[in-house]
Amino acid sequence: MTTKSSRFEKSINIKNKKASFEFEFLDTYVAGLMLKGTEIKSIREGKVSLTEAYCVFHRGELYIHQMHIAPYSMAASYNHEAVRERKLLLNKKELEKLETKSSEKGLAIIPVRIFINDRGKAKMEIALARGKKIHDKRQDLKEKDAKRELQRMAFE
Repeated sequence: MTTKSSRFEKSINIKNKKASFEFEFLDTYVAGLMLKGTEIKSIREGKVSLTEAYCVFHRGELYIHQMHIAPYSMAASYNHEAVRERKLLLNKKELEKLETKSSEKGLAIIPVRIFINDRGKAKMEIALARGKKIHDKRQDLKEKDAKRELQRMAFE
């Protein structure tokens, strides 16, 4: 028996690194995604970008905009659009809570990461977030530099 190498990664954990710098997370939720067949295959290959993505309510349902999923390379003619709005799946109570909170001034719903759970389903971690001010960002950079210095001192 020959072992066949898979082009799909075993564990997918795609993070929105820019989000933690730009926003302060108040509350996080895990939501399912409504995807097309070739989209899940591209996610399993790790070809997703969350940097420009944001979530919006439309008729009581939560959608994600500007999430880029690269077209699946092995698909023939039934490939998906790279950037389109996709529906997020949450409980009704969670949706109502998010909708009331996000209507407050200065709050947004931001995608934090995409992962594949142990059942093989694509899930997205979203956060109710408030934008950081410039001085908050500077403070985060100072803390990061201090932590880096401590690690350098420990290795010497």
